[in-house]
Amino acid sequence: MNETINSSYQQTFLRLAEQCQALRFGEFTLKSGRQSPYFFNAGQFTSGASLAALAACYVDALEDSGLHYDMLFGPAYKGIPLATAVAVELARRGSDVALCFNRKEPKHHGEGGQLIGAPLKGKVLIVDDVITAGTAVREAVGLIRNAGAEVCGLLIALDRQERGTTERSAAQELSLEQGIPVIAVARLQDLLAYTEQQPQLAGIRPALLAYRAQFGVAQ
Repeated sequence: MNETINSSYQQTFLRLAEQCQALRFGEFTLKSGRQSPYFFNAGQFTSGASLAALAACYVDALEDSGLHYDMLFGPAYKGIPLATAVAVELARRGSDVALCFNRKEPKHHGEGGQLIGAPLKGKVLIVDDVITAGTAVREAVGLIRNAGAEVCGLLIALDRQERGTTERSAAQELSLEQGIPVIAVARLQDLLAYTEQQPQLAGIRPALLAYRAQFGVAQ
C-alpha cells in the first residue's frame, strides 16, 4: 500500500532529521528490547541552524492542529531547548508566548524551587521530543496541574506508532490517561511515505513495513 505525506513540514522534518543524523536506519536495540530498523534522537540537532529549522517544523504542526494554548512548558532535559526554540520561532511569526521549564531536582538556594521561567497559568502546551515511557511528561503534567494551570496538549517530534505494554501506543495511552491531545510533527506512517519517495532509502522499506506489521498500532 502506498503511503502519502500529508504536509510539506513532515517531509522537511524527516529530511532535516536524516541530515543531522537524528534519524538513522540500521539495526538498533530499543529500551524495550525490540530490534528496530530505525532510531530517532533529537539530541543530534546540535546547532542553532538545525534547532531553528526543527522549531519551524514544530510550529507548522502546531498551527496545523488548530490547538489553542497560552504558554509553553519544556520538561527537563531535552524539552528545555526544544520548547525554547519553539517559543523563539513563534515570536518570529508574531506570537510572543510565555515559557517555563523544570529542573530535575529542586534548587534550595538562590531563587529556589523546581520551576524556571514564566509562572504557570492558563492553557499550557508541553513540548518534548518523543514519548517512550512517558515519565518526564507525566511529571510535567503533575507540576502544571499542581500550579493551578491546565495542560492543553503535548507537542512532540516523532510518534513511533508502536505498541507499548498494551495494544495502544505510548502516545495513545498518555492521551487517554491524561485527557490531552498529542500532536506529532511526523509519525511512522509519514516515515514510510518519506522512504517511498527517496530512491536511496528503498532498501529500508521492507524492514520498516515488517516492523510496523509486528509492533504497529491501529489508527
